Amino acid sequence: MKGEGKMVFKSKMKCVGLVGLVLSAFSLFVHFLLARFTEEGLAEYQSSITIFSWRPIFENAELAKTSPLYRRLWGPVRRFESLHPDANPRGHYADPKPLSNRYVFVRIQGGFHEIRSSICDVVVVSRLLNATLVIPELQSTTSSKGISAEFKSFAYLYNEEQFMAALVKDIKVVKTLPKDLKRARREKKIPSFRVSHSASPYFYLHHVLPVLNKHSVVELVVSDGGCLQAILPPHLEEYQRLRCRVAYHALRFREEVQELATKILHRLRAPGRPFIAFDLGMTKDALAYYGCAELFQVPLPQMDVHTELIQHKRAWMIKRGIVTGKLSVNSVEQRHNGSCPLMPEEVGILLRAYGYPWDTIIYVSGGEIFGGQRTLIPLHAMFENVVDRTSLSTGWELSRIYGREVNLFGNYRKTPPSVVEEKKLEAWKTAGPRPRPLPPPPARPKYPYNIEGWWGWVAESDNEPESTVIELRTNAHKLLWDAIDYVICVEADVFIPGFDHDGKGHPNFASLVMGHRLYQSASSKTFRPDRKEVTKLLEETCEHLYQANHTWLTSIRRHMRRSLFDGVIEASTKSKPFSFLSHPVPECSCLRYDLTETSKHASSPSAQAQVEAALGVMHRCPRWMDGESISRSKDKEIEEVLDEDVSSSGLFFKRSVGSHESGGGEINKEEAPLEDQEELEGVE
Repeated sequence: MKGEGKMVFKSKMKCVGLVGLVLSAFSLFVHFLLARFTEEGLAEYQSSITIFSWRPIFENAELAKTSPLYRRLWGPVRRFESLHPDANPRGHYADPKPLSNRYVFVRIQGGFHEIRSSICDVVVVSRLLNATLVIPELQSTTSSKGISAEFKSFAYLYNEEQFMAALVKDIKVVKTLPKDLKRARREKKIPSFRVSHSASPYFYLHHVLPVLNKHSVVELVVSDGGCLQAILPPHLEEYQRLRCRVAYHALRFREEVQELATKILHRLRAPGRPFIAFDLGMTKDALAYYGCAELFQVPLPQMDVHTELIQHKRAWMIKRGIVTGKLSVNSVEQRHNGSCPLMPEEVGILLRAYGYPWDTIIYVSGGEIFGGQRTLIPLHAMFENVVDRTSLSTGWELSRIYGREVNLFGNYRKTPPSVVEEKKLEAWKTAGPRPRPLPPPPARPKYPYNIEGWWGWVAESDNEPESTVIELRTNAHKLLWDAIDYVICVEADVFIPGFDHDGKGHPNFASLVMGHRLYQSASSKTFRPDRKEVTKLLEETCEHLYQANHTWLTSIRRHMRRSLFDGVIEASTKSKPFSFLSHPVPECSCLRYDLTETSKHASSPSAQAQVEAALGVMHRCPRWMDGESISRSKDKEIEEVLDEDVSSSGLFFKRSVGSHESGGGEINKEEAPLEDQEELEGVE
């Protein structure tokens, strides 16, 4: 009986073990199946149930779109409603020759805005030379930078097929060089030109073209954010429109990047309210170039970390001839001259003074905010709903657009090498005669984690340490982050820049956004505040900033309204000579005439006349555009005075003391009705 009981017990244990083994195998199978299925098929489902860090908070009731206050805060700029995009050829424009046997190979260096401007220029240069363009190689996204092997250089950021299809009537584009020329390039036997930012058409026709005819291929190295002068002669105006076709129609982001940007845009608009896009423009290179180091100076005797980094970068620029000024620059004077970016706190004050409530949605763009998140603390104190791409997406969604990347184990922290006792003992035995002094201690080894940050290299060398593969990969990721921000800033209801120049004195990311908005929807609100005037206004009431009076509020609002129109005119003289894409008017725009509007206001200058006089847009839009109805609200036909009483109590804080409807506070009692100068005043 005992033997039989043991056998039964053993058989039961075997059954239990077998069942456990089957369940384990089944669970592993389900695990791998779900992992694969989640990667490919549950993207939409996971994005729909994702818990984001942003929880919108609204206290004020949503404004009616026909109300005067809504028109003042979010409505279109009336003077630009007749301005529409038109980048099609207007004269004789021959198709590219399909049998062209001359090739232009381009290597582009730089950040997002430099890459975008350079691609437009190289297309124009290829058309000018009547050569075949090879898909440009972006140095920041090559395989040596540690990016995913799924994408080539150009395809990491942009859609190659769309790029080639959109330019089929302009130039011939191929993906690679022929085999013989490709071999010659590997052996460095093809001629190469490092072109400047403002190279002229004469340079290409008289220096590059003869070499191209001789060797059938030339290599252009573009590192300054462009390779052709911004303003071309009148007989080359069609090439300016070609730039617009490249920038606004041919350059589409990779499908995964575009999808994520669209998702984030939909999440921003999900609450049903308009939003503001704000680009800081506070990069270390720009701050060092213009000498704005003391913007981060804390009220302490020692120098701030960020100030020291900016000064070190400026010294590096001076040694290489990028900056011609002195190392020590009075940042206060630079700020008063309008040469320094507006701090987030100052932009927040402008928006609150203009009338935007504390619960306005503000999207902050920028891959890297120099100074860290502490610079955004005042903006968060004024507005509750301040978001960026990280609060509107998950790490899984962001990592998905990077592709499958190889883990870089070589850059992880390494433990110090172990000491081998046998080698030390052998060396001691074979050493010279005794007694002898002890050898000096070995130098302390330097490991990567010992030299990270500014303290590791700023005192040892004039040059920054060479970037690791992880840092190079992060720089490639920043291009994708900027692409997402670019889409959202272009589509935003309101856009305001903190700065519009980069670390070389050229127009930056914000300038390209403003140029795209001017081309695509000129009437959308794009504030272009004069930093010099804003600094002056803020200095006037710096001691009573949180108890602003009626006169100061009126001055701020008048300046902000005028910047909608005057800022565009100023960009035509300041930004356009350096970057055509920052102001693609009048070459890429046309006017639509409204006969009814013209007849009603025949005695006063119409919006079309103002645009013609200020921007020089004379070309009338094609007739097929006349059939489209221009969306105008009924209230627009009646010239009204907008005397909206925006509560000013607690003007720069999230919540006002009293209710939003009743207002409250001493300032509110003193406020007189503020007339909307945009509606009542003409262009001087």
